[in-house]
Amino acid sequence: MDIQSIKNRFGIIGNSPSLIHSLNVAAQVANTDLSVLIVGESGVGKEAFSQIIHALSARKHNPFIAVNCGAIPEGTIDSELFGHEKGAFTGAVDSRKGYFETVNGGTIFLDEIGEMPLGTQARLLRVLEAGEFIRVGSSKVQKTDVRVIAATNKDLLEFTQNGKFREDLYYRLSTVPIRVPSLRDRKEDIPLLFRKFAVDFAERYKTSPVQLDDEARQLLVQYPFPGNVRELKNIAEQVSVLSTDKTIGAAELVKFLPVHANNRLPMVVASGGAGAHEFSNERELLYKLFFDMKKDVTELKKMFVEILQNPGEAAAAAAYTKESLMREYPAAVEFQQATQVLPASYMQSQGVQQPAVLLPHDDIHEHEEVEESLNIMDKEKELIVKALKKHKGKRKDAASDLGISERTLYRKLKEYDIND
Repeated sequence: MDIQSIKNRFGIIGNSPSLIHSLNVAAQVANTDLSVLIVGESGVGKEAFSQIIHALSARKHNPFIAVNCGAIPEGTIDSELFGHEKGAFTGAVDSRKGYFETVNGGTIFLDEIGEMPLGTQARLLRVLEAGEFIRVGSSKVQKTDVRVIAATNKDLLEFTQNGKFREDLYYRLSTVPIRVPSLRDRKEDIPLLFRKFAVDFAERYKTSPVQLDDEARQLLVQYPFPGNVRELKNIAEQVSVLSTDKTIGAAELVKFLPVHANNRLPMVVASGGAGAHEFSNERELLYKLFFDMKKDVTELKKMFVEILQNPGEAAAAAAYTKESLMREYPAAVEFQQATQVLPASYMQSQGVQQPAVLLPHDDIHEHEEVEESLNIMDKEKELIVKALKKHKGKRKDAASDLGISERTLYRKLKEYDIND
């Protein structure tokens, strides 16, 4: 089947050389039983490539199933993939077939393979090398004939160097790698995709399709699209539904382009430049903590200045204990304990001649200015330890308090070597 026929059959829009190359590789490898690793950013359409490979293979009349490895809890993923026997674990009231058993003779697509636990990776490697697996709670070896197509938006080679992904499994999966280009790497396809989405939404909502003028088209092409095709489709739908004018100019289009794309938080890079650690909710939590600390410190400074300028309140200042400070300004006290002293420069700027006031602290004979650590990973580890102590080691409650999933907390505990 030629590339144009493949594009028409699977609804692939675009003529960029990088996209055509990826489609060519998918078509050439489809009629083999080789494992394929599809690499690309989130939202580029990696699952569509897995469906193309299956539909053009000799297994096309057999089952195809897509499994999101990142969406299955670590404690149940082995059971989902390989099945389990009755009584294998709490809640296993019956025996159950796994995906590798039910899809025998077909194709299984493992999306977000980088999120798969190391133990499950070892089981998957055995399936790839010997076509064998064992149900959870069983000792009987079973055979299966399943083609594995995997996909990831992570750098698995870097994961192998950090011990997060098995090196032997990486090379076994990436027999034939296919890199799906991001939308910003094929800008010439953006107007085509937008027009296709606009026509589809016009048919759905029974209206006329919106069109972009030259300036709006140029603006859309220059937008970075961190969410790739998925984000472009969302923008096209918003414009189709909310715009009153069917000819869209740049001034109108800019209202639908997310502001956060041009003002994204910086990525935290590990020391030595070995790699980058991406945070989502965890990073937002840390920044919120820093802002709260700054607010508490500012209020605390103002309070001490007022006390020092009013001698009548000196006795009250002396009676202000560490416990009361911690109740009213918990974040500020933690911050000041790291420095041990309120900045004298602030007092001088307020015209106060008295020396800086030390926070209550045992056995302090002299103070030393200590530079506060601004390393986000250190702060994250500290927050996790505090949350676990607060909830007496209950991970579920600690994860909820931190605003992250229990799976993410478990991964962070191993990453920072925290024993709860």
